[in-house]
Amino acid sequence: MEFGRVVRRRRMVRTFHDRPIAPGAVGRILEAGRRAPSAGFTQGVAFLVLEGPEETAGFWRCVSSGGDWPRPGLRRAPLVVVPLASKQAYLDRYAEPDKGWTDRDEARWPVPFWIVDAAFASMLMLLTAVDEGLGALFLGLDPPDPLALHATYGVPRQFQAIGAIAVGHPAPDPVVSSARTRPRRPVEEIVHRGRW
Repeated sequence: MEFGRVVRRRRMVRTFHDRPIAPGAVGRILEAGRRAPSAGFTQGVAFLVLEGPEETAGFWRCVSSGGDWPRPGLRRAPLVVVPLASKQAYLDRYAEPDKGWTDRDEARWPVPFWIVDAAFASMLMLLTAVDEGLGALFLGLDPPDPLALHATYGVPRQFQAIGAIAVGHPAPDPVVSSARTRPRRPVEEIVHRGRW
């Protein structure tokens, strides 16, 4: 698919069919995430990949706070990718001789690039899902137990989940999302050329 079309078609999909995703498509989505920019080429981002209802069910149990979230349509996503960032990897990398921040002081990072890099990887995976003819949703995580994913899936403690990406074949969504009720802001309101 032409890149401009991928960008225009990208939207957050909240309801999925339970059909599996072709293994080649899953591989291409993950490879796109691996190609994301990385501060200092630290590569301190990892992905927990859960495929099929047996693996994703445990994820939904970890992150569910009860009530009606997540809705059944979201739980049907056959693929969940959890992007994880290691702050320690970045602090260690920037203490190496070519960077020279041997004190590993977090104050040197006014923006936590471990989170930025994981977000870059997430966006590339979202766009690749569209290119594969699939839908995807980036969702924030506010699990009742912040370490449940670590315990359930053996994730090392140095890694922090920045959210999760549900991927699958889009299904009609009975809930009207904000994107359908709020117009996209015009470019004149968000672009400030030369000065604000």
